[in-house]
Amino acid sequence: MSSDRIKIVWIYPDLLSTYGDQGNTIVLERRAALRGIPTETVSLRSDEHVPADGDIYLLGGGEDRPQILAAQRLAGDGGLARAVQSGAVVFGVCAGYQILGREFGGEEGQQLPGLGLLDITSGRGEQRAVGEIVGDVAGELNVPRITGFENHQGVTRLGPNARPFAQVVHGVGNGDGYEGAYTGRVLGTYMHGPALVRNPGLADLLLTWAVGHQLQPLDDSWAGRLREERLNAVLGA
Repeated sequence: MSSDRIKIVWIYPDLLSTYGDQGNTIVLERRAALRGIPTETVSLRSDEHVPADGDIYLLGGGEDRPQILAAQRLAGDGGLARAVQSGAVVFGVCAGYQILGREFGGEEGQQLPGLGLLDITSGRGEQRAVGEIVGDVAGELNVPRITGFENHQGVTRLGPNARPFAQVVHGVGNGDGYEGAYTGRVLGTYMHGPALVRNPGLADLLLTWAVGHQLQPLDDSWAGRLREERLNAVLGA
């Protein structure tokens, strides 16, 4: 992290912004600002080089062909991989999550190379997962129960060097009872919503990783209300 700000890089909104995931950038900006932490957000088109000096990199959802093109361009560019080597935080959603892995399924079901930043392999399942998803986050991450919306046909398997982000309470997620995966400061999920709007605790996890220390708590009465409404609607609690 730079001494005076958090640099947020929103990767390829022209390819990976199908489901409103750019809202994740707004949440990070707002929650940092409430703590007096300045941010700089770079919206990076797919014909631009990925800067290696960012603190948090965000990848959103996308259709098959844009996903393939994004993976190819990111692999050829190399900037995101260099950023991860330098300790940057990466948060990928749906197609962005699959791109971070070793392989993902193409539009004809063929396996295509990902970036290898997460030890996961994704392919196409037989049925599409559409609807609300709820999960209990891995205890070491200290994030409350998550809520989101999934719309994908992916099936994701974790390798030995990746850990599941959450255990599924409702929904499909990876297809094996777990949702998402993480390694170090690289985290991926199938959750839209946008994910950080619904889950302020997850947003704070990413910010904590970026600044390298615990953050002061915020009054989350309004953000928490949305989260509780969605959890109650799904689980009837």
